Amino acid sequence: MTDVPFLPAARAEMLRAAERYEKERPGLSRDYLAEVETAAQRIATFPEHGSPFLQGTRRVVLKRFPFSVVYSTEADGPLVVAIAHHRRRPGYWVRRMKKRPGG
Repeated sequence: MTDVPFLPAARAEMLRAAERYEKERPGLSRDYLAEVETAAQRIATFPEHGSPFLQGTRRVVLKRFPFSVVYSTEADGPLVVAIAHHRRRPGYWVRRMKKRPGG
């Protein structure tokens, strides 16, 4: 993965989704993780690239999978706060914004 840090909860979300995709079809998790990695690289290179989102965050929508990489731009760089599914519990991750380092 890139050098963009993930909150532990965001990393856990990413891994849970990868496990589900692997059970659905072997090898699909590899495609999912590659797409998350591509988004993270884009965020690391161009932190302002993502669309403005909730609570001062930005997001990059994955192309093939129904997830967004939600991140905040901190003084020392971007921080991934959620790998949010587009239809499940919208905004559930907002409470993490208060718990994040410097939040």
